[in-house]
Amino acid sequence: RFEAGGYDDAFRYANKAAELGDAGAHYQLSCFIYEGRVVEKDEKKAVYHLEQAAIGGHPLARYNLGANEKNNGRMDRAVKHWIIAAKLGCDASLDAVKDIFRVGLVTKDDFASALRAHQAAVEATKSPQREAADEEARKE
Repeated sequence: RFEAGGYDDAFRYANKAAELGDAGAHYQLSCFIYEGRVVEKDEKKAVYHLEQAAIGGHPLARYNLGANEKNNGRMDRAVKHWIIAAKLGCDASLDAVKDIFRVGLVTKDDFASALRAHQAAVEATKSPQREAADEEARKE
């Protein structure tokens, strides 16, 4: 239904879940609000929901906060967000940390630490069931 344009219902359910503290719901709300779907576009509210999602451990929210900080000229804060998200297993954040390591904004030790933690997080999510599901999805 979401794909068919049921944004009103999706927004309402995400809002209820966010009120209950669901990090994924906060992330979805940030997307709705930032894009101006269902509600008026409001960057402050979108960032608020990204922050709530990041506090709840949502890696993509943390990555997006880093991008927002970079766009606002606060690279030091962006780096911190990306390192945290990379350690949670976010590939995009690891790429961002790698890029900023190459230009000297991250130490070798910090990059190595983020890389090790990223690998551990990714490894922790592996299971025979997930691998079988991935294999089935590739067949379709």
